Amino acid sequence: MITVVYLWRIHNRNIPRAIVHMATNRFALKRNEAISFFKLIGTGTGETFTPRDADPTLWALIVTIDESALDQFDQSPMINSWRKIAVAEEQRIARPISSHGLWSGAQPFTVDTELAKSWDGKVLAITRARIKWRKNVRFWRAVPPVITSLRECEGVESAIGIGEAPLGLQGTMSIWNSAAAVREFAYKGAAHSAAIRETQQQKWYSEELFARFALIEVRGSITPTK
Repeated sequence: MITVVYLWRIHNRNIPRAIVHMATNRFALKRNEAISFFKLIGTGTGETFTPRDADPTLWALIVTIDESALDQFDQSPMINSWRKIAVAEEQRIARPISSHGLWSGAQPFTVDTELAKSWDGKVLAITRARIKWRKNVRFWRAVPPVITSLRECEGVESAIGIGEAPLGLQGTMSIWNSAAAVREFAYKGAAHSAAIRETQQQKWYSEELFARFALIEVRGSITPTK
């Protein structure tokens, strides 16, 4: 199994069509026997994890699929329907090297333990959490210092916010130049360490997941060409 992140940049005029795709694509994804896990997600800046961060021109699909079925899936009517409304597309092809926690009650990624021992290339990191409703305000107050330190951290190449819903189901997706850089931020960064302590004290989350992937290949770019 391999994990692929599709990112589509669209024109403002195609936002309604993107919303329809988000509502209907799940049926085709559920029927595909080669897929073990998928999430259709919106994106944003991730600065406050409130609706004001949302970027309605950037949408994403995370899918874990049998590698032998990837080429066929990549040319499926569903994927091509996104391409018809997109001005730019990016695919991040990755293999899990670490995964802790649950997503929708399941462990979605099977770690490649041998690759985890030897990988020295770029790393894709995905974090997500189901925030308890009564904890949202305190969570929003604690987020900005962490996001600021993430964007300023040495070794991070890009970072966006991701969400399955306008509120309560939030996360980040980032690309790092090495696994060591991710660990440095996660365990030694002052803002992130403080947030971890407050998470443990305040029990913000009813569910959380932190996963790292060996970033095997990036195809395309979500920055439209001029």
